[in-house]
Amino acid sequence: MKKAIEIIDSVAEKSESVILFHSASGKDSIALLDLLYPRFKRVVCVFMYMVKDLRHINRYIAYAQKKYATVEFMQIPHYDLFNYIKLRYMGISQDEKIKQYSLYELTEKVRAITEIEWACFGFKQADGLNRRLMLRTYPQEAINEKTKKFYPLSSYKNEDVLKYIEENKLIRPELFGKYRSNGAAVNDINYLLYLRENYPDDLRKTINTFPMCERLLFEHDYKKQHEYEISTV
Repeated sequence: MKKAIEIIDSVAEKSESVILFHSASGKDSIALLDLLYPRFKRVVCVFMYMVKDLRHINRYIAYAQKKYATVEFMQIPHYDLFNYIKLRYMGISQDEKIKQYSLYELTEKVRAITEIEWACFGFKQADGLNRRLMLRTYPQEAINEKTKKFYPLSSYKNEDVLKYIEENKLIRPELFGKYRSNGAAVNDINYLLYLRENYPDDLRKTINTFPMCERLLFEHDYKKQHEYEISTV
């Protein structure tokens, strides 16, 4: 992680404080918090939720707060949640008049609350073409001086991040079936099955907020049962 540390140190020369948009249970966030914490006097982690106060998320936040004594956590609605409410996506209670926020607007709100200018994100070039094209336009392919945003993991791949986590004995990211956490994707059957098996109370909260999740599980179970019946004929 030598290059990531160089990027972080470059920003630490400009600011003693940093905002980290933190997914709680994701590999990039776990690694970034460990890298940032020793280099800034103040680190504020911002977790964007789809459903508030889920136990499987809170255990990661509790781990971070115990390991990094002075880290601060702020929880705010995910920017997609406003759009979901407006459109009644997955059965959520609708409010057509709700104001929608972009990631940019939420970042500005957090900056105003915390009075911290620099914000850190876990975007990587390996995430896709758009990310790659964006990140390659910045100094060190990672620092946007104009917007005061930076991306220390820009040049790394998923296996690099996982190796760092393993070598430093950090908490492991969540697995949804065979897939690693990419946030609380309420329309992802792997996520819903993970909750059903491991955190049934979290599943109930999720279904209470997004009732169509129950339909996804019903359709999944019906399909699996149907496949089983055919295979036994």
